[in-house]
Amino acid sequence: MSDQPQVARGQVAFAALRHADFRAYFLTSAAAMMADNIEHVISYWVMFQKFHSPALAGFAVLSHWLPFLLFSVYFGALADRYDCRRIIQFALILFMGVSLAWGLLFLTDTIELWHAVVLLTVHGLAGVIWGPASQLLIHDIVGPQELQSAVRLSATSRYLGLLMGPAVGGGLMLLLGPPAGLLVNVLIYAPLLVWLWRVRYDGHQRVARGTEQRRGGLAETIAILRQVSGNRTIFSMILLAGVSSLFVGNAFQAQMPEYAHDLGTDDAGARYSILLGANAAGALIGGLILESRGMLPARPQTAIVFALVWCLVISGFAAATSYPLAVALMFVAGFLNLAYSSMSQTLVQLHAPAQLRGRLIGLYNTANNGMRAFSGVTVGIVGSVIGVHWSLALSAITLFAVTAGLWAFSIRGR
Repeated sequence: MSDQPQVARGQVAFAALRHADFRAYFLTSAAAMMADNIEHVISYWVMFQKFHSPALAGFAVLSHWLPFLLFSVYFGALADRYDCRRIIQFALILFMGVSLAWGLLFLTDTIELWHAVVLLTVHGLAGVIWGPASQLLIHDIVGPQELQSAVRLSATSRYLGLLMGPAVGGGLMLLLGPPAGLLVNVLIYAPLLVWLWRVRYDGHQRVARGTEQRRGGLAETIAILRQVSGNRTIFSMILLAGVSSLFVGNAFQAQMPEYAHDLGTDDAGARYSILLGANAAGALIGGLILESRGMLPARPQTAIVFALVWCLVISGFAAATSYPLAVALMFVAGFLNLAYSSMSQTLVQLHAPAQLRGRLIGLYNTANNGMRAFSGVTVGIVGSVIGVHWSLALSAITLFAVTAGLWAFSIRGR
């Protein structure tokens, strides 16, 4: 398998947005991601107020991301074979059902621990079903020549949802209360659900969908790893995604109510929402700047260096005692995370053979999203013993050391 990308990549600003269907998907998927994060903001706050348990917040991370570890390659194989529009719609129905269930449980004040476990698990399954199908769909819409732009803009739309989620979620909590806010949130998923009935792309218009039967699960994951082991670009980027998610991931978001409390924010108001949204704001603004100027062409060593700096910034956030400093560090961390994660995903997709693209995207999602399940242990559950500030700092320092070793490996390979 060659290390050379399949297509030449131009540096035209916002190239993918020249496609009307991609513009529509960009906006509707951003709204769906906002709804996803509105649910997180409201449900995490209510769980914190009711249970006051760092371990439960850690479990929220574990139950949300573990399905990515177990099923990403399987759902990547399904995306290779079936209509990606219908796969995404099924995921959206699951998201809407979970948000509806949260709202009803909070409205009737009958929420129990096992309810949270079930709903967080179903939410995680919806995310893993959506992921590979979404990437194949955008590839089908824009084609290989503008894939890098589409991947970066898709990541930017995700962070737009992450940014708007805390703001809108905090506003809904203040104006309507958590139960009504979640019931309203169900409707925000609807535009993407409807648009998918109208768009003509199914993820396979440019490349015929695969027909071979796949076993899925661990055996399939091992088989895919063997096939890409000779491609240093794909292998190193999947490894980078895996270790960063294993040690830190986004586990600090589930613990954000406690960080906000320690920084002097005791209510679900603007200061909590700003702190939660600063990470997404940095990613969004960084993505728009990088895309508008065609900056930072995707290279493995560049992605690794950005990940190293991200580790230092996360360590600084864990040690921060000043609210303005914590917000600033979250902003910078968002930019760095967008830079290295979108770059690594772009490299994997550009180097992936067409017949394996869905499964390789699934494998990347296994590393990038599935390994975040264990960050619920390294940051959340360990944090219940030594404190969430110490657990996050130690996790980030450990990741820095591992990533430095990966950088040395990539330099030797080059």
